[in-house]
Amino acid sequence: MTVFIPRSLQEATDLIAEHPDAHLLTGGTDLMVEVNFNHRRPEKVISLGKIEELHQVTINDDHVIIGAAVPYAQMEKGELGESLPALAEAARTVGSPQIRAAGSLGGNLGTCSPAGDSLPVLSATNSLVHLTSAGGTRMVPFSEFMIGPKRNSRQPHEIITAVTVPRTCGWQGYAKVGTRNAMVISVASACVVFHDDELRIALGSVGPTIIRCTDTENWYQSLASKKSTGVSLEIGSRASQESRPIDDHRSTADYRRHAIKVLAQRLFERGMSK
Repeated sequence: MTVFIPRSLQEATDLIAEHPDAHLLTGGTDLMVEVNFNHRRPEKVISLGKIEELHQVTINDDHVIIGAAVPYAQMEKGELGESLPALAEAARTVGSPQIRAAGSLGGNLGTCSPAGDSLPVLSATNSLVHLTSAGGTRMVPFSEFMIGPKRNSRQPHEIITAVTVPRTCGWQGYAKVGTRNAMVISVASACVVFHDDELRIALGSVGPTIIRCTDTENWYQSLASKKSTGVSLEIGSRASQESRPIDDHRSTADYRRHAIKVLAQRLFERGMSK
């Protein structure tokens, strides 16, 4: 295995242009599991962890820009955690402290698993993914970035360099259900965001991609009284109906639908109580 360790973004884009088949590595928390189990044997790896630009965070009044290599541990608290509460909640559920010290948004986006903890948050906040190549930079809405299970719209010559997360005017939260209480891959997850009078709901682990509950959001928007009795129950039920889960080794489709119903209802009620 040949490992390249660029020290600048320019050097990294030049390397990937020369070696488009190379595997891009940030924290390695996904790749090394597959390597250890002989599921993958990349011949070339470009390690991005030493590139300073990918560790930068910019917090503005209306949005936050997070470098692709910023670790989850940095998102859990401090100014970044206060600016994006749902992302902080998601970050705190990722693996162990060691995993959170290495894992990053860039890695979660690169792997693009429907179980990725940060991805429902990026969906519900209408985030933008920054992609950089030797030819320039483009920004892709998250809704257009994840195109299938472990598939995204990144081109072979591009690097995920950052994510722009818009700040919202209202409560936001994230929750997930797993087979145990900690260090677990989610069997169902949800992010609920209130932005002014708008409600946004995104679901993880219950479809081939992150599911944005647009029908539920539109139904809520049409209500004359958004605090009527039974609204939270209907939100949970409608979100569950929009999920598309399967039976697998971690859970059943029926349990996942039930979990989404409970998660969406509880998150909605928490938001309405603030």
